[in-house]
Amino acid sequence: MNSLIGTYECKADTKGRVMLPSALKKQLSPVLQNGFVLKRAVFQPCLELYPMAEWELLMQKMNGLNRFNKKNNDFIRRFTAGVKMVEVDANGRLLIPKDLIGFAGITKNIVVSSAINIVEIWDKDKYEQAIDDAALDFAALAEEVMGQDDEIDGIS
Repeated sequence: MNSLIGTYECKADTKGRVMLPSALKKQLSPVLQNGFVLKRAVFQPCLELYPMAEWELLMQKMNGLNRFNKKNNDFIRRFTAGVKMVEVDANGRLLIPKDLIGFAGITKNIVVSSAINIVEIWDKDKYEQAIDDAALDFAALAEEVMGQDDEIDGIS
């Protein structure tokens, strides 16, 4: 699957159903029929939506961990806590289970944001706060993460 693009504002109804934005739904159309995995994010109070093929690739990597190592076993348990299989219904809606709504603090207004090969689902206020917090040190972070190579493929 190619990288996903876009950040969209949506609304969740009282049952936790979210209408996927048409531009995002179009990008996901090749994988819609396979379903998704929805889970708690590791570092932020948001949810991560994995297309099934992306989830299976991640699980292959995790399956290589030695489960007789306590740290590995604890990591697997915590990483997969609250994981749910979800589908987009015929109307283009995604149902977010109540326990995951509680974890992410999702209210009515949400942000659905692409994160390369997955989608993050945020409460709008929490998303805005995370972006504001990250803006303060984003230049330093960008330099640290992406600025390691002075020359990549002959381009400087």
